[in-house]
Amino acid sequence: MITMTSITQIAYFLAMISFIVGLKYLSSPKKARLGNILAGVGMILAIVVTVANEALKSYQEVGEDGAASNFKMVNFTLILIAIFLGTVVGKRISDKAEMTKMPQLVSFFNAMGGGCAMLLGLLESQVAHEDSRLGSIVLLVAMMIGAASFSGSIIAYLKLAGKQKDKRSMLVMVISRLTLLLMVLIPVFVSYQLLPIDSLFHEALILVAIALIYGVFFVFPIGGADMPVVISLLNSFTGVATALAGIMFHNIIMIAGGIFVGAAGVLLTLLMCTAMNRSLWNVLAGKFKGNSAASADGEEMEIKPISVGEVTTSLAFANKIAIIPGYGLAVAQAQHLCGQLENLLESKGVEVDYIIHPVAGRMPGHMNVLLAEADVSYEKLKEMDEVNDQMSSYDMAIVIGANDVVNPAAEKDPNSPIYGMPIIKAYNAKQVVVIKRGMAKGYAGIENSLFGEENCHLLFLDAKIALNGIISELKNLD
Repeated sequence: MITMTSITQIAYFLAMISFIVGLKYLSSPKKARLGNILAGVGMILAIVVTVANEALKSYQEVGEDGAASNFKMVNFTLILIAIFLGTVVGKRISDKAEMTKMPQLVSFFNAMGGGCAMLLGLLESQVAHEDSRLGSIVLLVAMMIGAASFSGSIIAYLKLAGKQKDKRSMLVMVISRLTLLLMVLIPVFVSYQLLPIDSLFHEALILVAIALIYGVFFVFPIGGADMPVVISLLNSFTGVATALAGIMFHNIIMIAGGIFVGAAGVLLTLLMCTAMNRSLWNVLAGKFKGNSAASADGEEMEIKPISVGEVTTSLAFANKIAIIPGYGLAVAQAQHLCGQLENLLESKGVEVDYIIHPVAGRMPGHMNVLLAEADVSYEKLKEMDEVNDQMSSYDMAIVIGANDVVNPAAEKDPNSPIYGMPIIKAYNAKQVVVIKRGMAKGYAGIENSLFGEENCHLLFLDAKIALNGIISELKNLD
């Protein structure tokens, strides 16, 4: 006889398969959208059968114990209300989010996941059986990771939105490391009865407070080009917290989903660390390089402005063009014009490639998503490592809104905060044109020594205005 429990387990298994296939498809640009849909369908299936299972249990208990049944029905009703509100609010937030604010949206949603793990841990600590210390430790670890992810993601959201400045001092570092140490030591001391904490709930409250403080001070010093690293890391934290919460509730789909998110987040974090020349230990310890307002070499650079007409003339005689996008492209909402320029150049026999730095923008994959919105073919997106050795073959490199990821100081100036970070070697192209509105520094807060290179010219215009002008003049050349 097939029971509701059997149906639930089968549905969970199908949901896990959808997660695996979805993740596999996400690794292919052509199938990424389908992968996202498949994983979403799997999650909906898991939620539906879980709610249906709880509803059936509540219905079957009617008459057996009226008070308990009524309590479960109230819980069931609250679950439905929460799902409805979450769906409506989440859909509205996602619909209103602009591409420039996508990193903030990711941080906000990540904070919600961490907050859920934190609250689940606190609630469970009030009713958990304390005869199993191992089970209590799992609960506390899940809760602490969730709390740190929650507060850290909120600070990341505020920093990405420009509402919170970086805070770098010895005090910040000391508090960060002290709270991390306390989160490890307190459960150990309680286990050996070295601290007078009389209940699991009180221990949980203390650890949540410490974890919330750690999350804040962990993210405080991080800024500039380091933000994609911390976004990826906090995402993995949330996944790990979810998996541990699944262990607490013996829920296989929570365990599987959390493992997938946590593992993917860790792998992505390692890739980001490599791209930013950071060690994972330095990330975990909150040890990031500081910013500097000085130029890369401390010398006055000779800036060479260029006009739309001059850029157009150079493009007309080019055979191979590299477009290097950055956050400024998203701010100007000029991705569609990039696509138009690419199509126009290719119609004239010019080869066009987009060169993507792993941490361009404010989150991992930001530029890929941005250009996908403009229907740019994924075959045109080249990773930095694919083309760096071939940059001299490009007649022109057009840098749109990128700054730190093309800054030669990362290779040439040992005193630079970004020294050692792998960059796109745009300076090796025959000609470099940087489109930017003014001489404002990049997100890392340092001067870009590329601007002083002999082959580099600056087009001082908003990216949308500049690209519109170039496209218009190219069409007039026919």
